[in-house]
Amino acid sequence: MNHEPASLTQQEWREIIAVPEVRETWGLDDDVTPEEFASRVYGAKFHFVSGGPGYIGDLYILQGDALTDAIPFSLKRNRSGKLEPAA
Repeated sequence: MNHEPASLTQQEWREIIAVPEVRETWGLDDDVTPEEFASRVYGAKFHFVSGGPGYIGDLYILQGDALTDAIPFSLKRNRSGKLEPAA
């Protein structure tokens, strides 16, 4: 079991900025690139393993470049493999 965060790939950043809730939260324009977004946001991926039932999947944590009272934004993959906000 590896609890260390992993870096996000360009493809993962591309998927992240396509999530409507991410676009709304950060007020992203239609022309924002993955590189631009990644330069403004801390992002990490965890291969999340729960104490039960076991392996859950990739968990993405995003935090803006300013520390506020807002909690970090979390994403996970749904059963079809698409990223969605984690509950």
